[in-house]
Amino acid sequence: MITRSARRTRRTLRASAAGVVALLALSACSSSDDASPAKSDSSASASASDKVSGTVTVFAAASLKESFTELGQEFEAAHPGTKVTFNFGGSDSLAASITGGAPADVFAAASPKTMQIVTDAGDAEGTPATFVRNQLEIATLPGNPDGISSLKDLTKSGLKVVLCDKEVPCGAAAQKALDASKLKLTPVSYEQDVKSALTKVELKEADAAVVYKTDVKAAGDKVEGVDFPESAGAVNDYPITLLKDAPNAEAAKAFIALVQSAEGQKVLTEAGFLNP
Repeated sequence: MITRSARRTRRTLRASAAGVVALLALSACSSSDDASPAKSDSSASASASDKVSGTVTVFAAASLKESFTELGQEFEAAHPGTKVTFNFGGSDSLAASITGGAPADVFAAASPKTMQIVTDAGDAEGTPATFVRNQLEIATLPGNPDGISSLKDLTKSGLKVVLCDKEVPCGAAAQKALDASKLKLTPVSYEQDVKSALTKVELKEADAAVVYKTDVKAAGDKVEGVDFPESAGAVNDYPITLLKDAPNAEAAKAFIALVQSAEGQKVLTEAGFLNP
């Protein structure tokens, strides 16, 4: 015969066991709930990474051709499935194309003045940031057969000199240096971008050209560079910006981040650009 006291003891044991089961169930639920956000965060991170895809269209100053091409290859390698397409040229022409409706994601100009064309038109997203600077140098024929050693030497009679157009940043900087030195120079031609000016010397169609240090370096032994002190007063800042209504804004932001990163800055400084 089971006594009333024994029955109470059994009920107490059953209640204790039920309590343990309930606690274990709550603990399991809590663990499951804790795991969910972590999984969600991981998914969000993967989702953000997935946004960097497709084609990024970059309009950039001609002087950026070599370094940006290298950075474009690095970007594509870091983000499989992406493609970076470039339109290199005179910054003023590129700015006119952008304000005229040409589809692009990023604009990198060789001067704040040409960037202003885009910002004034309301085509820049946010405030452009200076990412590098560039300084002028005289490019001469290999071996410098005309013995050019200064900016003044470019005014010698019979010397065929090429400048960038005054509306192009390299041309505006050259004119600033000439004005500061009170020198008058009549070139045999004005070119639409710095690469075109340099090519004239490379093809021996001109004896010298005022270009950027980066272009002289990129040309290797095809030309010889001559520094001149007046160039220090005509250094160009290079701004970069995401464009409004960019077709691929997420990838564009990622490309700009690469340009501004330590890795990007290393590529640019090795090409001869100056830190901002």
